[in-house]
Amino acid sequence: MSDLTSRDKKVVWHPFSKMKGDYPIIPLKSAKDEFLITEDDTEIIDGISSWWVNIHGHSNTELAQAMYDQALKLEHVIFAGFTHEPAVKLSESLCQILPNNSQKVFYSDNGSTAIEVALKIAMQFYFNKGIKKSKIIALSGAYHGDTFGAMSVGERGGFTTPFHPYFFDVEYLTFPDDDHNEDASLKELASIIEQNDSCIFIYEPLVQGAGGMRIYSDSWLQKALEISDKPNCIRIADEVFTGFGRTGKLFASEYCQAQADIICLSKGITGGILPLGATACNNRIIDAFESDNWEEAFLHGHSFTGNPVIMAVANKSLEILLRNETREAIARIEKQQKQIADSLKDHPHVLKVNSIGTILSIEVKTSTDAGYFNSMREKIYYFFISRNILLRPLGNTIYFLPPYIISSKSFAKVQSAINEFMDSL
Repeated sequence: MSDLTSRDKKVVWHPFSKMKGDYPIIPLKSAKDEFLITEDDTEIIDGISSWWVNIHGHSNTELAQAMYDQALKLEHVIFAGFTHEPAVKLSESLCQILPNNSQKVFYSDNGSTAIEVALKIAMQFYFNKGIKKSKIIALSGAYHGDTFGAMSVGERGGFTTPFHPYFFDVEYLTFPDDDHNEDASLKELASIIEQNDSCIFIYEPLVQGAGGMRIYSDSWLQKALEISDKPNCIRIADEVFTGFGRTGKLFASEYCQAQADIICLSKGITGGILPLGATACNNRIIDAFESDNWEEAFLHGHSFTGNPVIMAVANKSLEILLRNETREAIARIEKQQKQIADSLKDHPHVLKVNSIGTILSIEVKTSTDAGYFNSMREKIYYFFISRNILLRPLGNTIYFLPPYIISSKSFAKVQSAINEFMDSL
């Protein structure tokens, strides 16, 4: 055990980890491009983009320079009563490229808080209109974050069991994973909206990330958005994971003509350098807050809301994302992921394999119940980390989600290891 690992063990509490018997802690000294570099100079391919945030590669010099330059000019200021160029520029850029005609952007600290902000805005929208309470609708299997509102609208399961008595009520729709379930969930949605004075419908467009990389059709989402396009229903698109190119388009919402009223963003927004959440709203939402009455103001904020350094990095990350070479890299990865999926669809140990954009997911057949706590997760993790590849599975589901700058050599190494693992079962 290295000195750093030993010190870590004494004082650090790691996320999504057991205190005893979980994956060993690997000490790192640096990272570059798609590689995590350990204390003994071993290079580990980051096949999950460091929890889905790193889209332009580690230690990106342009992002680092943007951070440095801004820190020398204005590192932070209270965002109530002050503004600055990086925040205004990012809001302008997001409103131009988001598909739902967003008019204003509220900033917070991460994906969970972006969801929390969206839920509070939607709830207060109805309060401002004199409607006491809204019915909240979500998809079965959803995961929207770890703060209380975000947990409340997610799947009730192993992640949240200690907190269930404290959650607010949510109506869950059948997950639309086949033709029968698609029809059933649309009928459920229509019935709930018809029977309630007001509703909030929150969903992860096309891909449920932490729920197991479950993919559903854009045709179902289009129909669901049409059904919920009512004066008494607010639609919230959780694009925390799917935004910024992950599904092949800039935003997964672009696969549909109908759009949400509120879009939540995080993860790839800064290229994986600094934490940032953004909640973008259209005019329908904004109009309900256009008031000089304190009771109708949105009284919410964070100490680091609108931090100039984070905003500057996000602006540079967006600039890199919109370049032709980045879009071409996304298209190349999308093609490669589809080829892997096609090659494994008839494999005897594959229960289900899907790809969309840069996302590949493979559900491995097991003799026990599928899910995050399936014992297959240890077998998968150790197989790949022993080959210097980080693929942190969701139970019995392997997913490969590389940064857009991954080299052909590294991609081929991961692909070969996936084939080797499946054939070893």
